Amino acid sequence: MLTSKQRAYLRSLSNSLDTILMVGKGGLSSDIAHQADTALEKRELIKGRVLPETCPVSSREAAETLAQETCSEVVQVIGSRFVLYRKNQKEPKITLPKASKK
Repeated sequence: MLTSKQRAYLRSLSNSLDTILMVGKGGLSSDIAHQADTALEKRELIKGRVLPETCPVSSREAAETLAQETCSEVVQVIGSRFVLYRKNQKEPKITLPKASKK
């Protein structure tokens, strides 16, 4: 589970990312989930987009479903875009800020 500080850090990193995952009229197929899984393995942080005029699901639904299928976390959903994060266990590329203890 990400803290708000970690989520904010990931949001700042995602600003410069290109959108690499498009969910269109086919909706959330196993192919889309496989693409997201592969991209998360390589990049850890990916940006996706739902084509609102053709896609049968909302960007929030798409992000949450893909996060569940790829064991990742939804960082943010804004409009038709969403950002997912999953730490690479073998070779982490992103170092998150430490979670503060209360």
